[in-house]
Amino acid sequence: MLRKLDSKNMGSSNLGWLKSKFHFSFAEYYNPDNIQFGALRVVNDDLVEPNKGFDTHPHRNMEIISYVVDGELTHADSMGNQATISRGQIQYMSAGTGVLHSEHNLGETTLRFLQIWILPDLTGHKPNYGDYKFNWEERKNNWLHMVSGVEGDAPIKINQDVNVYSVELQQGSNISFPVKEGRQAYLIQIEGTSTINDIELTERDGMEIVEEEITITSDKTSHILLIEMKK
Repeated sequence: MLRKLDSKNMGSSNLGWLKSKFHFSFAEYYNPDNIQFGALRVVNDDLVEPNKGFDTHPHRNMEIISYVVDGELTHADSMGNQATISRGQIQYMSAGTGVLHSEHNLGETTLRFLQIWILPDLTGHKPNYGDYKFNWEERKNNWLHMVSGVEGDAPIKINQDVNVYSVELQQGSNISFPVKEGRQAYLIQIEGTSTINDIELTERDGMEIVEEEITITSDKTSHILLIEMKK
């Protein structure tokens, strides 16, 4: 089963310094037919102006992944962590029993990043933070496995049976991904345009995939994120 989510129909917000697309219900955007997808609760596609950002605020019992598309994202938290990541890199935070953090664009250009929230397997985990500066070349025409559950083999591990992959598919190229029985996946067309099993996706569109193998053909060089999980 494939279900396309057109970015034109997604929730949106414009606070001046922050412009967002909401793949799922979030903040003032509420859609009872689009609350979450399995353990995936939030995908926000955010544009943050230079020298702006999210000041210190609390989180609890959520696995939070930040994936930078353009610009620089600087994280700081109550555990003493501070780091800056750029295009194609990831910051991960397990909020667990509770943590305070901030996220800012301290760079000179607009920051675009995906804010991803995943429900944990259990509540009450010890808070944790990590980041990973992936080599961009590793995802060219190849699925780069970035995030897995604690028993998986990705560099970043979270408290849920979820795998996160990225790919940059050159124009005219194709790649497949088998979403197996009992599994489902959420795909984000970050940049470019592609055709997935005869369905066209353009920049910022999403797609739900349930127990079906997909073949992606890049109509225009495509940057894609895939979040695979148990059904």
